Amino acid sequence: MISLWRNVTTALKLIVPMLILVVVVGPEWPAFQDERYKVDQILGQRYFDFLVWETRALAAKAEAALASGQSYLSDEERKHIVLDYVALIGEIRQLEAEVRYTYADPDVSDPDRAVQEVQQQIDKKRAAADRLQPVAEEVMQAQVAAILSDEGLDVFGAVLPPVSAQLTPLPYILIISPREEIRQIYNIPLQYGLTVPDQEKIETSIVDEIDRSALVVPIGGLGIWPAMIHESGNINYLANTIAHEWAHHWLTFHPLGISYGGSPALRTINETVASIFGDEIGAQVIERYYPEFMPPPSNPEGESEPSAADQPPMFDFNREMAETRNTVDKLLAEGKVDEAETYMEQRRQFFWDNGYRIRKLNQAYFAFYGAYADAPGEQGDDPIGPALLALRKDSKDLAEFMKRVASITSLEKLQEATVVSG
Repeated sequence: MISLWRNVTTALKLIVPMLILVVVVGPEWPAFQDERYKVDQILGQRYFDFLVWETRALAAKAEAALASGQSYLSDEERKHIVLDYVALIGEIRQLEAEVRYTYADPDVSDPDRAVQEVQQQIDKKRAAADRLQPVAEEVMQAQVAAILSDEGLDVFGAVLPPVSAQLTPLPYILIISPREEIRQIYNIPLQYGLTVPDQEKIETSIVDEIDRSALVVPIGGLGIWPAMIHESGNINYLANTIAHEWAHHWLTFHPLGISYGGSPALRTINETVASIFGDEIGAQVIERYYPEFMPPPSNPEGESEPSAADQPPMFDFNREMAETRNTVDKLLAEGKVDEAETYMEQRRQFFWDNGYRIRKLNQAYFAFYGAYADAPGEQGDDPIGPALLALRKDSKDLAEFMKRVASITSLEKLQEATVVSG
């Protein structure tokens, strides 16, 4: 017994100092000081599990392909299934917003009871939407593929890669940028359903613990295969986004797509090409299959334009956002980080007052939204958007445009291609 006690005492004399060393000195070890390690600690279990999602999505796609339900339907029946599904999603979104508002209302003493009936409606409509979803997805995939084939983006009559999209709640993306410049350092998918307080907590922790700018953003789609598409009650959005993500799938087999993560400029080129592509293909899908949802022309024939004197000055979001971005770039270039952040918060309040509900305007905001450069605004004076739009205008059709951009692997090569086309 005495010998055993001595052994235990000796072991404790060795273990206790080691534990103290781990607790006291451990956080100073390089691994604990690594920036990404700190980000992982802040996020905890909030990462999105792609393996689980992909397994379920592929199983659902295989089942839908075997059933081939849409093949036995008329064009009119296909259209009605898609529109019924889209309408149900729109109704679910409205009811979910009602639930959120009820829980936020300080005058509601028992929100659980207050939303009980609404929640029952949500569950009923969700069940109906889930029944329609596989066929609605197959129909829209076939419609997008038909337009792609007409555009010459097929191989012996087959669109490759196949158009495949899964309508689903999407993960959020955590964007992290340096405070002293606008640049994506990390782009991290997080589990969907994060509350605004959760998002704020993550963003604040990133600023406090690693001195970076952070923003948790929603996304419309993700170009894995099948593409993750945010389920929406807007048919125009769905057509556009399915085409946008297919463009990413197609580019994956070409130098531009392979180089996606090579630099911020290449990411912006990829996203801008996909945006241009999605806008055009999506509009054609709506025009052919859902013409009643075509956006009205900006100036219908025969309708006279009211004179400028008769109209109040309109708030131009793109112009104001471009001015904001350019000013921020200038301040950061001068090393005035605090002044730039103060200015961005003032501008955020300005946008809010003019109807644009931006939750947070910071370096990470511009690092994310500035990557979509086909419309002016968040990218400021970035030359990528104008260059790609000029290249598209100079191409005889969308297929030629895609083939011309496919081999671009740097901003310099884009600029060279634009000069040649000009």
